[in-house]
Amino acid sequence: MSERRKTSARRQHARVTISDVAREAGVSPMTVSRVINAEVAVRDATREKVEKAIAELGYSPNKAARSLASARQMQIGLLYANPSSTYLSAMLLGVLERARQSDAQVVVVESGFGKDAVAAVRGMLMSGVDGVLLTPPLTGYRPVLEILHDSGVQTVTLGAQHVESEISTVSIDDHRAAMEMTRHLLDLGHERIGFIVGNNNQLASRLRLAGFREAMRLAGVDVDESLVVRGDFSYRSGLKAADLLLRLEQRPTAIFASNDDMAAAVVATAHRFHIEVPEALTVVGYDDTLLATTIWPELTTIRQPIADMSRAAIELLETNIRIDRAGEPVKARHLTRAYKLVRRESSAPPR
Repeated sequence: MSERRKTSARRQHARVTISDVAREAGVSPMTVSRVINAEVAVRDATREKVEKAIAELGYSPNKAARSLASARQMQIGLLYANPSSTYLSAMLLGVLERARQSDAQVVVVESGFGKDAVAAVRGMLMSGVDGVLLTPPLTGYRPVLEILHDSGVQTVTLGAQHVESEISTVSIDDHRAAMEMTRHLLDLGHERIGFIVGNNNQLASRLRLAGFREAMRLAGVDVDESLVVRGDFSYRSGLKAADLLLRLEQRPTAIFASNDDMAAAVVATAHRFHIEVPEALTVVGYDDTLLATTIWPELTTIRQPIADMSRAAIELLETNIRIDRAGEPVKARHLTRAYKLVRRESSAPPR
């Protein structure tokens, strides 16, 4: 080979990026990053394809940069403003488990909404975190999302957010899950169904309400707007909503609450009104947190794998940080986890 051709080949290899390797191997850049960093969560066949692509393209990561980057412990900021303690517990379980495995440091910051959230995220950025995990209801709060996007810090949201965003997400299909739960109630024979909406600032709330309305429309059942009441995902808001619904002259035969905290509050209110659940009132929830099986009767609910989603969100965030440290472009990914309708003792046909 002539000296000119050798020089050209070296230049060609120097231009090879992690994205080129991903295209050659037919995988994502994140998978290539996992192989390069010797992570265990890669199938052998996939690892072999990536290693073959690296060899054929002559890709050579900057070892000095990788060494310096890997030597520095990742610091991840977790910002939350969720009133549900059961959701928070499940979420933290997954986050801390994954962080312990990867030796990442997690800084947990609680905030309110509005200006408080903006101040909290700015303070987090000033502290020098490598990445941020946003949890509901902040996942749909545009001012915070815009600050994080403009800052360039790697960010992942846990739960639904605007999918056109350039920020990665891990969520379930809230619209489809709410439709399935509503169909379950309709199949039992309920038509007069109450619905308790969650935090209006949260996209998941709107998706669940839309799923409820869509299932009712497809079944040819009109939604009585007096049975759609506002909550904010807290137990206390569930108490207020249930009180409104159960005082109606024509009360619903079933109530679908947008999370388990509010559903548990409905059950408690029904007990106070001497209304038997599920004999005289069906109550269903959403999330399948620990609360769903610690009340009586146990809740029929949508199982959202919160701990698993949290682990996946931290892993995705760590991978994005590594890609960013290597000087490669990071593309947003929107991962969807499976949900499950869990039938328990709180739902039954109407009398």
